Amino acid sequence: MPFDPNAYGPDVAAILAVTHSMPLVASAAPGNKLRGMMQECRDISMLMRSGLWTYHSCFDEAHKIAQDIHNAEGSYWHAILHRREPDAWNSGYWFRQVGVHPVFAELRVEAEALGYTKPGKWDPIAFIDYCEEARENSGSAEAQIACAVTLAEWQLLFDYCARKKS
Repeated sequence: MPFDPNAYGPDVAAILAVTHSMPLVASAAPGNKLRGMMQECRDISMLMRSGLWTYHSCFDEAHKIAQDIHNAEGSYWHAILHRREPDAWNSGYWFRQVGVHPVFAELRVEAEALGYTKPGKWDPIAFIDYCEEARENSGSAEAQIACAVTLAEWQLLFDYCARKKS
């Protein structure tokens, strides 16, 4: 099912419409427009808020929230942040805290459709390694696949968090 930003309300849709990219390494600093929109967006969970900051590569803001959410989703956002920092070891640590997450099955299917094919179940540690290699070959087919899978992963986890509402 295609990701629809409008499914999460007009405030979230507007935040998601702010120009951004999902590079393998987060490098953006939040602009005043985004900060204002995030402050005015009140009817979302902390999980969703961390996800929105992650989407816009705002490491400090997302990290501050994720590290205080003591469940699988908080650990998942934390792991994504560190993978994009990049800090592979720390990302792996947080993915081990996640365990087997409900989005993994669908993520594996999505990733395969995008060209990332690894046998068996979704392995977030193997994907960290793939991203590390892809980062070294910016502009390569592998880097493009890694970015596309990263975005699909973000969309699946954000949607899961939106439905969870906690």
